[in-house]
Amino acid sequence: MASMISASISGSSFITSGGSYRRSKQYTKNHYASISASYVPTFLHKNEKTQKEYCAIMSSRHNLKHHYKVIGEESQENERKYVVKAVSEPSFEYEPKVSIWDTIKDAFNAFYRFTRPYAAIESGMAVASASFLAVEKLSDLSPSFFTVLFKLLVASFFMNIFHCGFNQLCDIEIDKINKPYLPLASGEWSYTKSVIIVASSLLLCFGLAWIEGSWPLFWGFFIGAVLTAVYSLDLPLLRWKNSALFAATNIILNAGVVRPLGYYLHMQTRVFNKPATITRPLIFCTAILSLYFLVVALFKDIPDTEGDKKFGVQSLSVRLGQKPVFSICISLLQMAYGASILVGATSPFLWSKLITGVGHGILALALWYRAKSVDLKRSDSFQSFYMFIWKLLSIEYLLIPLFR
Repeated sequence: MASMISASISGSSFITSGGSYRRSKQYTKNHYASISASYVPTFLHKNEKTQKEYCAIMSSRHNLKHHYKVIGEESQENERKYVVKAVSEPSFEYEPKVSIWDTIKDAFNAFYRFTRPYAAIESGMAVASASFLAVEKLSDLSPSFFTVLFKLLVASFFMNIFHCGFNQLCDIEIDKINKPYLPLASGEWSYTKSVIIVASSLLLCFGLAWIEGSWPLFWGFFIGAVLTAVYSLDLPLLRWKNSALFAATNIILNAGVVRPLGYYLHMQTRVFNKPATITRPLIFCTAILSLYFLVVALFKDIPDTEGDKKFGVQSLSVRLGQKPVFSICISLLQMAYGASILVGATSPFLWSKLITGVGHGILALALWYRAKSVDLKRSDSFQSFYMFIWKLLSIEYLLIPLFR
């Protein structure tokens, strides 16, 4: 690199010298021509001293012309060398080639961020929990049960894409502040592309319900989609997320009541060929999940306080502050665990009493211990604890089918 810079500077000086040489040569020619013209007419009348002076001048002229000629030739030669080097030097600049694998990996990464996998996992576990809750005896675990369960898992995945994607479509400006890493907020995905993905996901869910011929599943998807629109759309009487009370109510109804009911009743009527009935385990399921999703609804707004204030979203975190809302969420979960231990103790089966009692007791202790180390001023600390809440919810899904 240093040699290239040096060559560039040297080349510039040679070119300048070449130009100066041509001007100097012309000037010297004219100048000495005038000198010779003035001396030649009087040369015959001068003495020997004058003749010597004239010869000295003529000699100087000859030497000067020879000197300029040498410099000029060197300058032109160096100039030619510089031009040749400038043309013949290879360029080190190149455009990196993007492989097909990198393109696929980037697309998958964007899709991963758009669908929020932790929510997709939760949706799948909600399907499995409600489905196994409908099982009354071991003989109910037939191949047809697992076939229908697999279809429900696929449908829940697409329904999760609709829920997450629809909310992002309505919150692009807010997400640019709160969640700039999302593909729609960052501009990585276009609005049209996102609309196509969201609409296609919802149509696939309705298509599965129609193929299965299940009204509980159809109404579960339909009511869930309506609640999602009510939550996010910025229209009169809608956009419930602007109100702390309405936002919590919407999430509780959607995730805590509608989804479990739809999956449970679908299994009851489609697989086990039983009439749709509301059982005691189902009531417990919807109650504990409603409390969980109330906490999730409050928790998710804690780190979004700045963007919510700017766009007039009156969440509970905006109204009360982050720390009070955090304390309320921990208290609600501890109450839910206490209620679960008491309700589990009323089960007629000893194994159900032990598992639900001990399981919820361990969850309560883990929550209390983990909450002490959370620093709300650090986003990474809060995000880690928020993911811990989702892990607790996943364990709860495992305990729910064991309640009898």
